[in-house]
Amino acid sequence: MSLTAKLVKYPHPSLRYPARPITTIDRGLRLLAGRMLEIMYENRGLGLAGPQVAAPIHIIVMNFEGDHTQKEQECVAINPVIVDRSGSQDGNEGCLSFPELFQDVRRAKKVVVRAYDLEGKQFEMECTDLPSRLWQHEIDHLHGQLFIDKMSPVGKLGSREMLKEFEREFRGSQKRGTTPSDAELLKQLASWTMPDPGPIL
Repeated sequence: MSLTAKLVKYPHPSLRYPARPITTIDRGLRLLAGRMLEIMYENRGLGLAGPQVAAPIHIIVMNFEGDHTQKEQECVAINPVIVDRSGSQDGNEGCLSFPELFQDVRRAKKVVVRAYDLEGKQFEMECTDLPSRLWQHEIDHLHGQLFIDKMSPVGKLGSREMLKEFEREFRGSQKRGTTPSDAELLKQLASWTMPDPGPIL
Protein backbone atom coordinates (compact mmCIF):
# COMPACT_ATOMS: atom_id res chain seq x y z
CA MET A 1 0.00 0.00 0.00
CA SER A 2 1.34 3.44 -0.88
CA LEU A 3 -0.75 5.17 1.77
CA THR A 4 1.53 6.56 4.47
CA ALA A 5 -1.01 8.01 6.89
CA LYS A 6 0.23 8.38 10.45
CA LEU A 7 -1.16 9.61 13.74
CA VAL A 8 -0.73 13.32 14.44
CA LYS A 9 -0.59 14.76 17.92
CA TYR A 10 -1.66 18.02 19.50
CA PRO A 11 -1.17 20.83 18.54
CA HIS A 12 -0.91 19.72 14.88
CA PRO A 13 -3.10 22.13 12.82
CA SER A 14 -5.06 19.22 11.35
CA LEU A 15 -6.79 18.74 14.71
CA ARG A 16 -8.42 22.18 14.43
CA TYR A 17 -8.97 22.13 10.67
CA PRO A 18 -12.64 21.56 9.73
CA ALA A 19 -12.88 18.43 7.62
CA ARG A 20 -15.04 18.24 4.51
CA PRO A 21 -17.76 15.73 3.60
CA ILE A 22 -16.82 12.83 1.35
CA THR A 23 -18.41 12.76 -2.10
CA THR A 24 -16.78 9.67 -3.62
CA ILE A 25 -16.10 6.22 -2.21
CA ASP A 26 -13.22 4.60 -4.05
CA ARG A 27 -10.33 2.21 -3.51
CA GLY A 28 -8.17 4.97 -2.07
CA LEU A 29 -10.77 5.71 0.61
CA ARG A 30 -11.11 2.02 1.49
CA LEU A 31 -7.33 1.71 1.83
CA LEU A 32 -7.24 4.81 4.00
CA ALA A 33 -9.93 3.32 6.25
CA GLY A 34 -7.89 0.13 6.54
CA ARG A 35 -4.75 2.07 7.43
CA MET A 36 -6.68 4.09 10.02
CA LEU A 37 -7.87 0.87 11.66
CA GLU A 38 -4.26 -0.34 11.78
CA ILE A 39 -3.14 2.89 13.44
CA MET A 40 -6.02 2.71 15.91
CA TYR A 41 -5.11 -0.83 16.95
CA GLU A 42 -1.37 -0.10 17.05
CA ASN A 43 -2.11 2.65 19.57
CA ARG A 44 -4.71 0.63 21.49
CA GLY A 45 -7.50 3.06 20.73
CA LEU A 46 -11.25 2.70 20.35
CA GLY A 47 -11.65 5.19 17.53
CA LEU A 48 -9.86 7.43 15.07
CA ALA A 49 -11.04 10.28 12.85
CA GLY A 50 -9.64 11.52 9.54
CA PRO A 51 -8.14 14.72 10.98
CA GLN A 52 -6.06 12.61 13.40
CA VAL A 53 -4.10 11.28 10.42
CA ALA A 54 -4.05 14.68 8.66
CA ALA A 55 -6.84 13.59 6.30
CA PRO A 56 -9.36 16.48 6.42
CA ILE A 57 -12.39 14.43 5.42
CA HIS A 58 -15.45 13.05 7.21
CA ILE A 59 -14.35 9.51 7.98
CA ILE A 60 -14.25 7.71 11.32
CA VAL A 61 -13.11 4.21 12.23
CA MET A 62 -14.04 2.56 15.52
CA ASN A 63 -14.08 -0.69 17.42
CA PHE A 64 -16.46 -0.49 20.34
CA GLU A 65 -14.44 -3.10 22.25
CA GLY A 66 -11.01 -1.93 21.10
CA ASP A 67 -10.19 -5.55 20.25
CA HIS A 68 -8.84 -6.28 16.76
CA THR A 69 -10.05 -9.88 17.03
CA GLN A 70 -13.67 -8.73 17.37
CA LYS A 71 -14.25 -7.61 13.81
CA GLU A 72 -18.00 -7.54 14.41
CA GLN A 73 -17.38 -4.54 16.69
CA GLU A 74 -15.66 -2.57 13.93
CA CYS A 75 -17.36 0.37 12.30
CA VAL A 76 -16.27 2.61 9.45
CA ALA A 77 -18.49 5.68 9.18
CA ILE A 78 -18.52 8.18 6.31
CA ASN A 79 -20.15 11.59 6.75
CA PRO A 80 -21.57 10.72 10.20
CA VAL A 81 -24.04 13.08 11.86
CA ILE A 82 -25.77 12.92 15.21
CA VAL A 83 -29.49 13.24 14.53
CA ASP A 84 -30.66 12.97 18.13
CA ARG A 85 -29.12 13.07 21.59
CA SER A 86 -30.56 12.86 25.08
CA GLY A 87 -29.57 12.61 28.73
CA SER A 88 -26.08 13.20 30.07
CA GLN A 89 -23.15 11.20 31.40
CA ASP A 90 -19.83 12.09 32.99
CA GLY A 91 -16.90 9.82 32.27
CA ASN A 92 -13.16 9.57 31.86
CA GLU A 93 -12.01 10.27 28.33
CA GLY A 94 -8.71 10.19 26.47
CA CYS A 95 -7.55 10.69 22.89
CA LEU A 96 -4.81 9.13 20.77
CA SER A 97 -3.68 12.60 19.73
CA PHE A 98 -3.12 13.44 23.43
CA PRO A 99 -1.11 10.44 24.73
CA GLU A 100 -1.63 9.64 28.43
CA LEU A 101 -3.99 12.59 29.01
CA PHE A 102 -7.30 11.60 30.62
CA GLN A 103 -10.00 13.77 32.15
CA ASP A 104 -13.71 13.58 32.90
CA VAL A 105 -15.92 14.95 30.13
CA ARG A 106 -19.70 15.37 30.09
CA ARG A 107 -21.44 13.94 27.06
CA ALA A 108 -24.96 13.00 26.02
CA LYS A 109 -26.01 9.64 27.47
CA LYS A 110 -27.73 8.46 24.29
CA VAL A 111 -27.26 9.36 20.63
CA VAL A 112 -28.72 8.38 17.30
CA VAL A 113 -26.15 8.59 14.50
CA ARG A 114 -26.66 8.44 10.75
CA ALA A 115 -23.76 7.66 8.40
CA TYR A 116 -22.67 5.74 5.29
CA ASP A 117 -20.56 2.60 5.14
CA LEU A 118 -17.79 1.85 2.63
CA GLU A 119 -20.36 0.43 0.21
CA GLY A 120 -22.22 3.73 0.17
CA LYS A 121 -25.16 2.37 2.14
CA GLN A 122 -26.72 4.63 4.74
CA PHE A 123 -27.14 3.21 8.23
CA GLU A 124 -28.44 4.45 11.54
CA MET A 125 -27.21 3.46 14.99
CA GLU A 126 -28.71 4.19 18.40
CA CYS A 127 -26.40 3.71 21.37
CA THR A 128 -25.75 4.69 24.96
CA ASP A 129 -22.88 4.89 27.44
CA LEU A 130 -19.37 4.22 26.04
CA PRO A 131 -20.39 3.75 22.36
CA SER A 132 -22.37 6.99 22.59
CA ARG A 133 -19.34 8.77 24.07
CA LEU A 134 -17.12 7.36 21.33
CA TRP A 135 -19.38 8.58 18.53
CA GLN A 136 -19.54 12.07 20.04
CA HIS A 137 -15.77 12.27 20.57
CA GLU A 138 -14.92 11.18 17.01
CA ILE A 139 -17.56 13.29 15.28
CA ASP A 140 -16.26 16.32 17.20
CA HIS A 141 -12.87 15.71 15.55
CA LEU A 142 -14.45 16.23 12.12
CA HIS A 143 -15.38 19.76 13.14
CA GLY A 144 -12.11 20.75 14.76
CA GLN A 145 -13.46 20.23 18.28
CA LEU A 146 -11.34 18.42 20.86
CA PHE A 147 -12.11 16.77 24.16
CA ILE A 148 -9.96 19.33 25.95
CA ASP A 149 -12.57 21.94 24.94
CA LYS A 150 -15.24 20.08 26.89
CA MET A 151 -13.32 19.54 30.12
CA SER A 152 -14.52 21.22 33.30
CA PRO A 153 -12.50 24.22 34.57
CA VAL A 154 -10.84 21.88 37.08
CA GLY A 155 -10.03 19.38 34.33
CA LYS A 156 -8.52 22.10 32.13
CA LEU A 157 -6.39 23.29 35.02
CA GLY A 158 -5.22 19.76 35.71
CA SER A 159 -4.30 19.25 32.05
CA ARG A 160 -2.43 22.50 31.57
CA GLU A 161 1.10 21.19 32.13
CA MET A 162 0.63 18.18 29.83
CA LEU A 163 -0.75 20.42 27.09
CA LYS A 164 2.24 22.74 27.44
CA GLU A 165 4.55 19.74 27.12
CA PHE A 166 2.75 18.58 23.95
CA GLU A 167 3.20 22.08 22.54
CA ARG A 168 6.90 22.17 23.45
CA GLU A 169 7.51 18.82 21.77
CA PHE A 170 5.67 19.85 18.61
CA ARG A 171 7.33 23.25 18.30
CA GLY A 172 10.68 21.62 19.01
CA SER A 173 10.20 19.20 16.11
CA GLN A 174 9.37 22.15 13.87
CA LYS A 175 12.53 23.98 14.91
CA ARG A 176 14.56 20.85 14.16
CA GLY A 177 12.97 20.66 10.74
CA THR A 178 11.42 17.23 11.31
CA THR A 179 7.91 18.72 11.19
CA PRO A 180 6.83 21.37 8.65
CA SER A 181 5.76 24.83 9.81
CA ASP A 182 2.11 25.49 10.64
CA ALA A 183 1.81 27.53 7.43
CA GLU A 184 3.08 24.61 5.35
CA LEU A 185 0.84 22.11 7.17
CA LEU A 186 -2.20 24.32 6.60
CA LYS A 187 -1.27 24.60 2.92
CA GLN A 188 -1.09 20.79 2.73
CA LEU A 189 -4.49 20.45 4.39
CA ALA A 190 -6.08 22.99 2.03
CA SER A 191 -4.80 21.13 -1.03
CA TRP A 192 -5.27 17.61 0.36
CA THR A 193 -6.52 14.95 -2.02
CA MET A 194 -6.94 11.22 -1.52
CA PRO A 195 -3.50 9.60 -1.93
CA ASP A 196 -3.01 7.43 -5.00
CA PRO A 197 -3.42 3.82 -3.79
CA GLY A 198 -1.05 2.60 -6.47
CA PRO A 199 -1.56 -0.36 -8.81
CA ILE A 200 -3.61 -3.37 -7.84
CA LEU A 201 -1.12 -6.20 -7.37
